[in-house]
Amino acid sequence: MAEPGRAGTATTPPGHGGLARRVAGSAAAGCAVAGAVAVTVAVVAGPGPGFTGYVSEAGIAGSAHAVTYRIGVLALAGALLLIAAALPPGVRVAPALLASGAVLTAVSGAVTCSAGCPLPPFERTTVADLVHGGASIAATAAVVLAMVALAVSGPAGPVVRRLAAVTAALALPLCATIGLAMLVVGRGSLVGVAERVVLALAVLWGVATGTALALTYRQRSL
Repeated sequence: MAEPGRAGTATTPPGHGGLARRVAGSAAAGCAVAGAVAVTVAVVAGPGPGFTGYVSEAGIAGSAHAVTYRIGVLALAGALLLIAAALPPGVRVAPALLASGAVLTAVSGAVTCSAGCPLPPFERTTVADLVHGGASIAATAAVVLAMVALAVSGPAGPVVRRLAAVTAALALPLCATIGLAMLVVGRGSLVGVAERVVLALAVLWGVATGTALALTYRQRSL
């Protein structure tokens, strides 16, 4: 028999808050999958430069798949917001970082870069290029930092902490490699491949974390 006032035990129903977080977790996983599929279709089907270019080049104005790309990016932004909403009460820092990452991701999708998505210091850029590039970089940083915060957050639960710790351990050195390569050599296959790996890790983390949160709340409701 459950003790009165002991919330969060396996025998205590989660209430409306738990159900809402369960739905948010499931929706986050779905949005992450849908967003990744849309962006992948835009990148693969588009006439971009392959692994030597940036993923964002699929969304430049005039591209036949720009709308598909933007829809995918907005779906990924939604997934970040939903993960933030699905996190248990008591988790600090990570929800704010995920919400910031969602807003920045939406900005990167709304503000298109020029052809080639040029970035300094080796290429001439426009204001839109700087806004788009800055938002994309800041969004990635916010998501990776949210993983680090979740990895050391007790209320997040063991599964969410492990997922965050493993993904952050893989993503951090890749992010450092991208930053250094962009400053030293500029665009190329190293940056292109590393960028895609980081984005793939972020999507897989989003799907796994959203699913883990949904299953956790489901088990608590049984």
